[in-house]
Amino acid sequence: MSQLTLAERYEISAFKKQGLSNSKIAELLDRAKSTIGRELTRNADGRNNNYRPDLADKKAHLRHQQKNKYKALTTQIQEDITYWLKQGYSPEQINGSAIRHDRPCVSIERIYQFIWQDKKDGGRLYIYLRTKGKKYHKRGNKKAGRGLIPNRTCISQRPEVVDRKQRIGDMEMDLIIGKGHKGALLTINDRATGTLWMGHVKGKEAADIERKAIALLEDAIPFLRTITTDNGKEFANHEKIAEQLGIDFYFARPYHSWERGANENLNGLVRQYFPKGTNFDSIEDQAIKRAENILNNRPRKRYGFKSPNEVFADAINNEGIVAFMT
Repeated sequence: MSQLTLAERYEISAFKKQGLSNSKIAELLDRAKSTIGRELTRNADGRNNNYRPDLADKKAHLRHQQKNKYKALTTQIQEDITYWLKQGYSPEQINGSAIRHDRPCVSIERIYQFIWQDKKDGGRLYIYLRTKGKKYHKRGNKKAGRGLIPNRTCISQRPEVVDRKQRIGDMEMDLIIGKGHKGALLTINDRATGTLWMGHVKGKEAADIERKAIALLEDAIPFLRTITTDNGKEFANHEKIAEQLGIDFYFARPYHSWERGANENLNGLVRQYFPKGTNFDSIEDQAIKRAENILNNRPRKRYGFKSPNEVFADAINNEGIVAFMT
């Protein structure tokens, strides 16, 4: 209900002079009885307790101006935003996770405003954003068309169920190249849950990729169904990988990077921890594992702000495995 108007205050004054009760005045003005009682108590003349509508209106407006305004972005929320940014969460993930766990928060846009104001004031919160505050340019599939691979099976022959991302075990695989093309990170993700497996390889030799892919996925063999990559020659040993893991191997079409969109996006998240220009030869396995764990435990919007690990666990226990594996 809105605040009392000056006209209503004149009516209250007139009705009181007529001897009407607070209940009757409330009925005539379509207001709550408590509103009328509070008005007569708060805004009467403090010297003689008489009710004057003009004075009452001035007192009400002054009280409204002087009262503490609600501040949505409290100090505690600012501290929470700062903490989760430093944990690698995006503004959207901070907001979504807060909603999921019933924590106080502000809108995604307000979080960004807080970050930009911090930057304007000389702060460094913006460096924790994925793009470090720079304009994002989607990475194209620069590896396509680098030579023919024997016995490759095109993605057009892949079962349609894989496109729906409704079962675990349909994987995508790619290579992130280090500085000077020395060393690389092999990234593998599950299309349905976003779960990441990642490991270091010294180069782009097909034999190295084969060994690393098998080592990364051997514990997940019971759940594996398919794997899809681009046409890089590093995946020339696809038949050996498929045989060892018991899966079907498919290749995306050249210049169709969106056919491995989940992996493309995930590689962008990995770059937050290993930016372009990073010398992968100097990266320790512990650092790679740490980044993998962070990404697998970070909430994702597409899963209702559950983490990939939570979604994967849901999929493989009890009824969950039926829903995802059928």
